[in-house]
Amino acid sequence: MLSLQNAGKRFGPRVLFMEANWLIRAKEKTALVGANGTGKSTLMKVLAGLEQLDYGEIQQTRGMSIGYLPQEGLRLTGRTIFDECLTVFDEIHAMEREIEQLGGRMSELDHSSAEYESTAQRFSLLQERFHALDGYALGAQVGSVLTGLGFGKEDWSRRTDEFSGGWQMRIALAKLLLAKPNLLLLDEPTNHLDLETRNWLEEYLKSYPFGYILISHDRYFLDVTIDRTVEIWNKRLNIYQGNYTKYLRQKDDRRAQLEAAYRNQRGQIEHLEAFINRFRAQATKAKQVQSRIKELEKIERIEIPEEEPVIHFSFPQPPPSGRTVVEAEGLSKSYGEKHVLHNVRFNIERGDRVALVGVNGAGKSTLIKLLTGVETPTTGTVKLGHNVVSEYFAQDQYKVLDPEARMLDDISRAALKVPDSELRSLLGCFLFSGDDVFKKLSVLSGGERNRYALARILVSPSNFLLLDEPTNHLDMRAKDVLLEAIANFSGTVVFVSHDRYFIDRLATRVLEVENGTVISHEGNYEDYLRRKEGLAVQTIAPVAPSVLKPAPVEMQSAAAEDKADPQKDKPKRLNPIKQKQMEDRCTFLEEEIPRIESSIAHTEQQLAVFVSAQETQRLTTLAEDLRAQLGTLTGEWEELMLQLEEQTV
Repeated sequence: MLSLQNAGKRFGPRVLFMEANWLIRAKEKTALVGANGTGKSTLMKVLAGLEQLDYGEIQQTRGMSIGYLPQEGLRLTGRTIFDECLTVFDEIHAMEREIEQLGGRMSELDHSSAEYESTAQRFSLLQERFHALDGYALGAQVGSVLTGLGFGKEDWSRRTDEFSGGWQMRIALAKLLLAKPNLLLLDEPTNHLDLETRNWLEEYLKSYPFGYILISHDRYFLDVTIDRTVEIWNKRLNIYQGNYTKYLRQKDDRRAQLEAAYRNQRGQIEHLEAFINRFRAQATKAKQVQSRIKELEKIERIEIPEEEPVIHFSFPQPPPSGRTVVEAEGLSKSYGEKHVLHNVRFNIERGDRVALVGVNGAGKSTLIKLLTGVETPTTGTVKLGHNVVSEYFAQDQYKVLDPEARMLDDISRAALKVPDSELRSLLGCFLFSGDDVFKKLSVLSGGERNRYALARILVSPSNFLLLDEPTNHLDMRAKDVLLEAIANFSGTVVFVSHDRYFIDRLATRVLEVENGTVISHEGNYEDYLRRKEGLAVQTIAPVAPSVLKPAPVEMQSAAAEDKADPQKDKPKRLNPIKQKQMEDRCTFLEEEIPRIESSIAHTEQQLAVFVSAQETQRLTTLAEDLRAQLGTLTGEWEELMLQLEEQTV
């Protein structure tokens, strides 16, 4: 469908990628990954036709449509949201108008005339095409996508000019999804989406009828939406089959193979050099020495590119707080006529890692501000426990920084006992390297200052951290550092994040903010979803003080009814060990099946060249055996995948 051949691109004097060969087939769902600055966004622009290659060529199928969503910078004006989305159907609207014109014309023509026959044929053709494109349901399509992306019905009639940058990008994404191009190019599509909207987009992309390429720093999002991973590494494209997690495993294997090949080659080179140095001065060995020199010159040296160093950072552990960190009683918050929270009660205990979840506008940020004291309750109280010292990271945290301070000086003042070398490593992980650390904070962008503000919190935390969207503007490497640091933190954490992987790995408890109430769910986000979908036997109770009280009688009876009447059609849950064995077997089969297919292709190539009757017979038997083996393994893989998919239902 689209291919790069021997392609290369520079950014000034620096080579981003070279000798790139990539065949993008129809319906492939691909992630484009690589370290920051390797050229992922530039390559996307090349595929979209917005930038030219410096050498090599790009070819695409005639008539192919490509849709591109950049990270930022789009702004739509002049229409309502609904009308703006309808513009992607201009061709269908033109078709509808022509159908109406043809219908009127047919009513005026003689039914026996040749002109009537040709008009009727055109009318029939257009009607079939209009029905195939679901032309009578365009409004429903627009409404479905806008709702999925978080726009309420009251927003549909608002003009696009009224919306901020993040919502502008959602409108642009809605238009792309409605247009359904043959190839979608999405550069960080989840940047401006909340968790619920990301979940909707995941499901939409799973059923998308064509191919797409994603750049994203959301590991879970990639895992569930892609089946191929292309990495820009060492200035070349490396292609891996499977999702992001499988790519990581395969990458480790490839690097291990490369390092083994490098060691073998070094041994060969050292052996040749030792021979040359030993016998260079002996005339009787001149011929052998020259032969070894030529052999040495022909060796194409294997290079092991430097990997980004893995940063491990630990919070300085704070003094312990009392057992109860926060106690909220009768908590309500209103802004004029708008009631955000009503009569909320809950406790947070020492060591809890609490994720606040809920749709945009539900009141997550309001609740976290009430816990910090930035906002005061309309009614009720928020009481901090004994020896609790809180630290708050806001979405606009950069506003409280000293703009005239240099970055390294400022963070050093916040962490007097941490060596500068360790501070520079931490800043490097948050994408501040080299002379960046000597910049004044005033010259940083809003996103850069927020990244820095988060790094600053890591070096001098309190025993109660409240983090509002800490993963915004972070790549996977920085998220991993933050995740590891918080996981090993002995204090208490309340956080809002739209990164599913981050929540799943970190949260020990989920507080759902919905319709002015707060409901508690023990466990991580996966556990929360199971309960929401009715897949768990535990009863979900409203948030109560952490010293658990017995559930109300009506909730106990509901739980008893659930146990007495289990879902008979629910698939039996696998033992975790058995499931892991099945997943490992699937991984093996996914690597073995392509090898057998390659062997079959090689055997068929050999059969094309006649050597002897015996050899033809041998190769024919071999090919039949390989095909039988392929059928058996493919059947086994399909059966295993069906069983594993049932576990996610």
